[in-house]
Amino acid sequence: MVFARDQWYVAAYGSEVGRSLLARTVLDEPLVLYRTDAGEAVALADRCVHRRYPLSESRLDGDTIVCGYHGFTYDPTGACVFVPGQQRIPRTARVAAYPVVEQDSFVWVWIGDRARADPTAIPRAPWLVDPRYAVVRGMEPLNARYGLLVDNLMDLSHETYLHGGYIGTPEVANTPITTEVDEDRGVVHVSRHMEDAECPPFYARSTGIQGRITRWQDIEYHPPCLYLLHSRIAPQGVHPPAEGPDDEAFHAEIVYAITPSTAHTSYDFWAVARDFAIDDESVSEYLHQSNHTVVMQDVTALNTLERVIAAEPDAYQELSINIDTGGLAARRLLARMVGSGTAAAR
Repeated sequence: MVFARDQWYVAAYGSEVGRSLLARTVLDEPLVLYRTDAGEAVALADRCVHRRYPLSESRLDGDTIVCGYHGFTYDPTGACVFVPGQQRIPRTARVAAYPVVEQDSFVWVWIGDRARADPTAIPRAPWLVDPRYAVVRGMEPLNARYGLLVDNLMDLSHETYLHGGYIGTPEVANTPITTEVDEDRGVVHVSRHMEDAECPPFYARSTGIQGRITRWQDIEYHPPCLYLLHSRIAPQGVHPPAEGPDDEAFHAEIVYAITPSTAHTSYDFWAVARDFAIDDESVSEYLHQSNHTVVMQDVTALNTLERVIAAEPDAYQELSINIDTGGLAARRLLARMVGSGTAAAR
């Protein structure tokens, strides 16, 4: 598979990275993550230069990693500072160190040319650290290629069929979408506005709304990694004001970080931030459980699809329709990233 390199990808939540060694694979590159005593996140190549023993299976000594096989020791820059049995450290004794930025609860790593790493290019998901919002989150690995998850999230009509009883209702599949592409920023926008919709259990139980609703789903996809779904619901007949705050609607910011691990595996980082019932732990527990169920329904479906595609690589001709315009635009932008000279085949 060909990946878009020279890009920022989410490797972990900040809460996952601590004084234990964490292994992640991003774009086929094994990484080990940890925090220094000062609290700085570090990402190094997860293979000792001596015999390729995983550093994630080793131990921390202060801010250095001591290889658990022969004791080669590396500082946070990736430089080897000790080898056993001799004082001279070979000039090539170093592992790659990856630029790291912590932002909006995520640990982002730059995969590619360090000189091109620009932290200001990382897209934002500020609700995840905003005290005016309550957040539930999780991560699920997929045994499916990254593009399948992008397709899945760009076409929410599948909610009606795959997630009925949680977030799906008939109106999601039956309402036409609008798709716009911001070519300058490289962002895909997909919107679906439902004027008279059934209220799915996910929102009925968390907001207390009874009866039918007005529902908005507005997607922003910032390739390659960040997906934002601005979800609003209100009692039927309520519309957002032309100007000023939208106080009559309930707002949920659904965030996915979609990170390719290998050619056929991915990481699905998911979070739901809400501006209602923010101090109600029972609502948080319900939304966490429900969204985890929805994510696992996607995981099961996409893992199945991956097995089908792998078994029948040349036996299928895709058929695309109107609901696929967002996903097709996302594919085009990703292909442009790959073709820009910042890609590597794996």
